[in-house]
Amino acid sequence: MILANYTKEFKYNWKLAAPVMLGMLGHTFVSFVDNIMVGQLGTAELAAVSLGNSFMFIAMSLGIGFSTAITPLIAEADSSNNFKQAKSTFKHGLFLCTVLGIAMFLAVYFSKPLLYLMKQPTEVVELALPYLDLVAFSLIPLIVFQAFKQFSDGLSMTKYPMYATIIANLVNVLLNYLLIFGKFGFPELGIVGAAYGTLVSRFIMVLYLWWLLKKKERSKKLVSDIKLFVLDKLMLRKIISLGFPSAMQMFFEVAIFTAAIWLSGLLGKNPQAANQIALNLSSMTFMVAMGLSVASMIRVGNQKGLHKYKELRRIAFSIFLLGTILAVLFALLFFIFHQYLPNIYVDLSDVKNYADNMEVVSIASQLLIAAAFFQISDSIQVVVLGALRGLQDVKIPTLLTFISYWVIGFPVSYYFGKEEMYGSFGIWLGLLAGLTTASILLFIRFNYLTKKLIKTKDNGLT
Repeated sequence: MILANYTKEFKYNWKLAAPVMLGMLGHTFVSFVDNIMVGQLGTAELAAVSLGNSFMFIAMSLGIGFSTAITPLIAEADSSNNFKQAKSTFKHGLFLCTVLGIAMFLAVYFSKPLLYLMKQPTEVVELALPYLDLVAFSLIPLIVFQAFKQFSDGLSMTKYPMYATIIANLVNVLLNYLLIFGKFGFPELGIVGAAYGTLVSRFIMVLYLWWLLKKKERSKKLVSDIKLFVLDKLMLRKIISLGFPSAMQMFFEVAIFTAAIWLSGLLGKNPQAANQIALNLSSMTFMVAMGLSVASMIRVGNQKGLHKYKELRRIAFSIFLLGTILAVLFALLFFIFHQYLPNIYVDLSDVKNYADNMEVVSIASQLLIAAAFFQISDSIQVVVLGALRGLQDVKIPTLLTFISYWVIGFPVSYYFGKEEMYGSFGIWLGLLAGLTTASILLFIRFNYLTKKLIKTKDNGLT
């Protein structure tokens, strides 16, 4: 095949994905700002935010993963101009995400005692508990926002969630500055101030996106006059059958990164803080891949609705190629600047904590080398996973992600992450192994399915 068959799609792929990338980066930027500001308080505070967010990551993965079921269903309904199907999908998706948001808040809130049982540094646990109370409650508006976002993405209106996220980020940065450090007469709350910033910004994010969608002619009727408690069991079942495996896919991946946080905690507060720095930086580049994953889901979902399977395959491969090129660029960036990027997060002029800060920077620099290598496999696996979701193929990919991260990745992290082995770097070798396995297995699955669909159509069976 001529390369131009794929590269000619880059412009539209980027147009569709860029707002999603910026929106997803916005979520990570909230964490980035929290980490930088909290890092000025000390390594224990930074480790506490990392530990508290480890619980949040698991809950968020389930909520965000579940909500992705909405996008391919909306994309398919949109391509076939089925207004009734689109509205029903949104309503039932919004209801399920609201219920899930409340359930995730309660699960995190009542699981706090586990922090004492995980052999984490006591100083870190005591700082993490009050932080966790507030950010746990912010799960409700966050997962409700995801329902609106995935609906908007399914209509290819990807820029509106981006606008809402930008507004939320500006609010978060301002509140962090005022409440963490006690500026302009506000109380000095430390890391609890960061939690308040996150909570308020997430409520604003939901309300602003809803307001934007109400204003637009294309989406106004779909998000208005919603009878949220008049439900259709078949539609509920359809969304759950897609959403639950999608949630588990994201859970398996996020859980291994969360396990890396806990394993780092066993090594001490400084390795845990270093892990948080490397994780936060690699999360930002991952959000670019996530944007392409959503574009992949939308475009594959549209072509599925039109039964154009050869075109579906060509478009999907164009997105895979774009994702790989960007991942290589990020890998080079991490490798070249691995010694400098961690310095952003700590105050090296702090004489009292200088030794701790230097140890954190040293460990984080090593981890960024591992992060540089897994940029490519991480990008491939998430973009291919988006294409599979667009095909509404979720059950087998769920099994493949479990095998990749927990049968292969976690044992490597656990074995090589011991203090007498490679420590923090060993933990990240396991992440690299899991992501690489996932990228290979998921690509094989997509390749098999699309060839089968094309062959079936050519034989006149569809």
